[in-house]
Amino acid sequence: MNESLPTNVSETRSVANYRLSKNFVLKACIFATGLAGIVAEYVISTLASYLLGNTVLQWTLILSLMLFAMGIGSRLSRYFRNNLLDVFIAVEFTLSIFCAVSALLSYFLSAYIQNVALVIYPLAISIGILIGLEIPIATRLNDVFEELRINISTVMEKDYFGALLGGLLFAFVALPHLGLTYTPIILGSVNFIVAAALFLQFRKMIKFKCTLTTGLILVPVVLGALAYTAEPIVLFGEQQKYKDRVIYQEQTPYQKIVLTQWKDYYWLYLNGNEQFSSYDEELYHEPLVHPAMNVSMARKNVLVLGGGDGLAAREVLKYPEVENITLIDIDPAMTQLGEKHPMFIQLNNNSLNDSRVDVYNEDAYTFLREDSRLYDVIIVDLPDPKSVEIARLYTRQFYKTTLRHLSVGGVIVTQATSPFFANSAFLSILKTMRSAGLTAVAYHNHIPTLGEWGWVLGINSANINEQELKTELGTKTFEDVNTHFLNQDAMTSMLNFGKNVMEDYENIKVNDELDLALYHYYQKGAWDLY
Repeated sequence: MNESLPTNVSETRSVANYRLSKNFVLKACIFATGLAGIVAEYVISTLASYLLGNTVLQWTLILSLMLFAMGIGSRLSRYFRNNLLDVFIAVEFTLSIFCAVSALLSYFLSAYIQNVALVIYPLAISIGILIGLEIPIATRLNDVFEELRINISTVMEKDYFGALLGGLLFAFVALPHLGLTYTPIILGSVNFIVAAALFLQFRKMIKFKCTLTTGLILVPVVLGALAYTAEPIVLFGEQQKYKDRVIYQEQTPYQKIVLTQWKDYYWLYLNGNEQFSSYDEELYHEPLVHPAMNVSMARKNVLVLGGGDGLAAREVLKYPEVENITLIDIDPAMTQLGEKHPMFIQLNNNSLNDSRVDVYNEDAYTFLREDSRLYDVIIVDLPDPKSVEIARLYTRQFYKTTLRHLSVGGVIVTQATSPFFANSAFLSILKTMRSAGLTAVAYHNHIPTLGEWGWVLGINSANINEQELKTELGTKTFEDVNTHFLNQDAMTSMLNFGKNVMEDYENIKVNDELDLALYHYYQKGAWDLY
């Protein structure tokens, strides 16, 4: 390059006649790389949280690793002294392939590698190094157009502005509508477009034309092939995780939804965790709903937090006194399945389309803070507290908020994870509900496809103690409601625990927003045996 852009930083500047058009293209490319870089970080972090679990930990580790790798890339950039434009274009071609293939490779190899972190973390580091190369090289390329003071501020400005747009696009467009299947491929296309734009604009100044022309041809072919095979690859990777046939899978902004089928039975998984099986879901949903409905002083107005599958609502609608069910589930994709998918409609008796059911897609905590209504029964059917976000919906503050929405004599019940696999977490939920001012008791049931499971029920009444509440529950026959499993004998059995289950209760911490003890108890559970 001897006319416009320098291949060596010491070359004289002779590109004044190209200043406006060439500089605009370069700055647009810097903006695009900023956009692509932040999206790459979010894609890998989301991928890790889904495949490895523990969202906060994975986002922290991935972002830290990638930032560290970007530092390595920046350091490595000093060793490129010549042909900077060729290097930059080659980096963009490489990034295009690495980003596009990241999710598909992880999904595919997860079928064969038990610890998929061995794939995700090296990918994160590799992509981070490539991103780290971009800014220093782009700054040196832009040096021919602007003095150092303006050059650095311009490059960083375009990069940061691009990052903002990238974050917004990832949150509101890419992840909700393209998921982790196609977002990485679109991301790779952005890097390719950057490389192609620079190649075409400055082709006369490129030294290794043949090599980069080959990349210009091969990269879009690879991207096209990945786009064509993406869905089958992801489905293959998903299928290998489940012993039964995957019939539906969707990545939403909130979770990965997977449905599997074995014979005439169906399983629902959220982020890889079983939520129910149609084989025995009554053994979960009947204990969740009917004890609360029978011990409450009234049951006209019912609030269901979670339960987007409509199965808890199905049980509530068995009571003719119910006038309204307000169901809050943050994920519209989940409630749409409950309302429209043939399997769910058959299983939940079309409950979510009942005129007495009002469905709102928003955060449960936010809803409770903004809502002013009172409810006779509040049913909390949320996922296990395996993340910080979910653990806050099991805190003392959360239960105090629900208490303000309970009518006198009203009842709240929550699923409370497993008293066997996560005994400390189970006891923490019980202790936390009591600390919020509710008279609370715990009970449990064995569910073949889930194992030993527990619930905690609290009542808004100062006139009944825990033993009296337990006795009252034991008198319920459930003869006035059509149940598949639950009767008085079953209820009596569920209220009693074997040795050692409750013995550590006094040493257990209350789950508080400032000390999410439940999250840590849950993580320490014996889930390897599950």
